[in-house]
Amino acid sequence: MGQRAERVLRINDEISALRRDEYRAFEELIMLGHLDDDAQRDATVSESPPDAHDARESARDVARMQRHVADLRAARETLERKRDRMMQKLTVSAAE
Repeated sequence: MGQRAERVLRINDEISALRRDEYRAFEELIMLGHLDDDAQRDATVSESPPDAHDARESARDVARMQRHVADLRAARETLERKRDRMMQKLTVSAAE
């Protein structure tokens, strides 16, 4: 197997790992969203400072996880584009 083909296979492995991480992070984001909904509702109903603090913290957790999911998605998409370009080069060089 050529060096380019091996690089494509390594990139595919990295893409698979990023997909798994992205899926797990997205699932955690969903859970954090539910917890945040509860915290926001509790803070609104009780109007207590500890509940307001919890609501602010949970909102920050959700925002942090959203950024993490977006970063994973961007990294995966970048690698997919790189892999696609490499595949095109492999196809062109094989046709020649």
